[in-house]
Amino acid sequence: MNSIELIKRFSDVNGVSGFEDEVAQLAKEIIGNDYPVCEDKIRNLYINNIEKEKRTKPVVMLDAHSDEVGFMVQSIEPNGLLKFIALGGWSNQQIPAHKVRVLNRDGEYVEGIISSIPPHFTSKADAGKVTDMKDMFIDVGTTSYEETVNDFKIGVGAPVVPDVICTYNEKSRMFLGKAFDDRVGCAVIVDVMKELKDKELDVTLTGVLSTQEEEGCRGAVVATQKVMPDVAIVLEGPPADDNFRGAYRSQGALRKGAQVRHIDPTMIANPRLVRFIQKIAMENNIKIQETVRESGGTNASKIHLENGGIPTIVIGIPVRYTHSHYGFISYDDYIETVKLVKAIAENITKDIIDSF
Repeated sequence: MNSIELIKRFSDVNGVSGFEDEVAQLAKEIIGNDYPVCEDKIRNLYINNIEKEKRTKPVVMLDAHSDEVGFMVQSIEPNGLLKFIALGGWSNQQIPAHKVRVLNRDGEYVEGIISSIPPHFTSKADAGKVTDMKDMFIDVGTTSYEETVNDFKIGVGAPVVPDVICTYNEKSRMFLGKAFDDRVGCAVIVDVMKELKDKELDVTLTGVLSTQEEEGCRGAVVATQKVMPDVAIVLEGPPADDNFRGAYRSQGALRKGAQVRHIDPTMIANPRLVRFIQKIAMENNIKIQETVRESGGTNASKIHLENGGIPTIVIGIPVRYTHSHYGFISYDDYIETVKLVKAIAENITKDIIDSF
C-alpha cells in the first residue's frame, strides 16, 4: 500500500474517542507480520513494544492518537431527533447542516444530518446568529422516538462520526478529508516503521496508536507507563494558520514542511532534543517550520511527565480547518515529516539521549 492510499484509509475509518477499534484493526492489517502488535484494555495499539527487562537498546516511542472528534447520542426526542454531546473540541459554527454517521445496536452506521433552521423560519433579529450545540439535533430521517429506537436501532450512547470520504488531488498534492487530527500521525508511524523494519538502529522504535486524546489524553498516560520510553516523538495533525495569518506570523503553513513545536500551554519541549532535531533537519535538507503555541495541547502533555521526565517533542503536519468535518493537508508536508522521523531514528544514540 502506498502512502497516499494509507492516508486515505486512515482518514476514512471511523473512530471517535472511546470507539477507536476500527483504527486499531486497520493498523494491524497494514502492519501484518512486520512487527509484533498488541492492545491494552483502553484500546491503545502497541507496535514492537519490548518488555523492559528484555531491552538491549534505548526506546524511542512514536505516538499518534487514533481517535477523532465527533459526537455521542445523549437522548432521543419524541419526534425521533437525536440530542447529542461533543467528543473533543468543536466550534458551534462548524457543526450544523453536515452529514454524520450514527452507529446503531447492530454495528451498522446510519446516515444523518445535523439539524439547521431554514432561512424561511429565521427572524431578521436571529439571522446570522450561531446556534449553540445544546440546541442542535441529529436527524436520521425518522419522525418518532419509536422509529428511531426500534426500526433504526439507535440508542443512548451511540457514537457519531462525520460522514466524509477522503480524496487526493494529484495536481495540488492535497488531501481533503476528515480526522487528519490525528490519523495523519498514525499513517506516519506505520510508514516510518515499515520503512525501517530491516534497518539496524541504535535504538528500538515502538509505535503507539493511543486512544482518547481528544478527551484528556487518557490513552497516552496508560501507554507511557507501559512502554516507559527514553524519548518520545508525538506525531500530530495541528491546526494550520496560513489561511488567516501573514507569511511572517504563520507557523503552521501548508507546503512548508514538518512543524516542530517549542511550547504550548501543556509542555515546553526539551531544548536539547529540539536542537538535535534542528541539526538533523539541516544536515538532511528536510523542510521544517517551528512554532510557539499560545493555546492547545497534545499527548506530550502527559508523556513528558512520566518515568522521571521523558524528553519529548511534538512534530506535526498542519491541517486546515481541523476539528471540523473537513480538512486539507499537504502530501509534501507528510513526506517531509516521514523523512524527518526516519532521520531522527537513524541518527539518535544512547549517548545523544543521555545528553538530553
